[in-house]
Amino acid sequence: MKVFILTRKRLAVIAAALAVVLCMGIFRFADRDVAVAANAAQRSIPVYCVETDQKKVSISFDAAWGNEQTQSLLDTLKQYNLHATFFLVGDWVRKYPEDVKNIAKAGHDVGNHSDTHPYMTKLDENGIRKEIEACNKEIEALTGKKPTLFRPPYGDYDNKVVDTVKSMDMYCIQWDVDSLDWKDLTGEEMCSRIKNNIKNGSIVLMHNGGKNTAKSLPMIIECIQDLGYEIVPISELLPKGEYTTDHTGMMIPSANSTNKQPEQEKQDSNSERVKQTAAEIENGAASKNSIKQNSNSLNSLNSLNSSKMTSSYTTSTNQGVKGELDNMINSNKKK
Repeated sequence: MKVFILTRKRLAVIAAALAVVLCMGIFRFADRDVAVAANAAQRSIPVYCVETDQKKVSISFDAAWGNEQTQSLLDTLKQYNLHATFFLVGDWVRKYPEDVKNIAKAGHDVGNHSDTHPYMTKLDENGIRKEIEACNKEIEALTGKKPTLFRPPYGDYDNKVVDTVKSMDMYCIQWDVDSLDWKDLTGEEMCSRIKNNIKNGSIVLMHNGGKNTAKSLPMIIECIQDLGYEIVPISELLPKGEYTTDHTGMMIPSANSTNKQPEQEKQDSNSERVKQTAAEIENGAASKNSIKQNSNSLNSLNSLNSSKMTSSYTTSTNQGVKGELDNMINSNKKK
């Protein structure tokens, strides 16, 4: 039997060998981590929500099959004087052209949800383009406006899908709050989910054919408004100009972008809303929700005037509208 004697020299050789093996392992794992980080950095991610300090959120509806509840959704949105975003499949557009026209006429965003509702990641770039272009063509023919928003069916995407959408000058849109209306949740359950997940810049996912969606929409709208959020279409939520998306899909505007309306534009918009409500009250057609919604516009209008005082004409005009609206509201209450 051979006896292996450890001398100082042999110990030094073994230690050196172990050091080499250890270093090789460290470098191998370091290389792997660098590769993973590089792959993550190169990943293209759609827009799930928007970074903003404004309490604004969007409600979106996907329409791929039936249309039984579509008019009810439009009626509720009109009742609350709100605009949403509808993502339409080309097949649905061909089946229900009048609904498409009604959605557009009501001032809602009309987005693209592909032409035949396929898994987009299973298509090559040419196939992706064909799906999007075919649906865009159908929508533009009915509304006169080419969609700029695209939502991939099933939320299915990869770099190829996102990059192709961007190359077509469109936004690839997902959501960060799922109402789960497609699972037939009750209105209370949907409101609870929304309350627990919503934040500034959120996009809420709903469907035009959910079992309880249409009858629960008033509850959901009031649930969101009670939290202090303003509901706007996605096109208004997105910042204008360059942007990036982080690993969560949050859309972050670049320094030269903005998701705030210019003050004069906002002032004009609020003034028009107040005038519209005044006319509705005069005709006896204004709803309680419409008056409440436009009172907020009036308050915003007064705030802008007091902080800027841009001109005596603007101030006097807005005060005149305020006085007219107040008188009409008081008169309407006495009736």
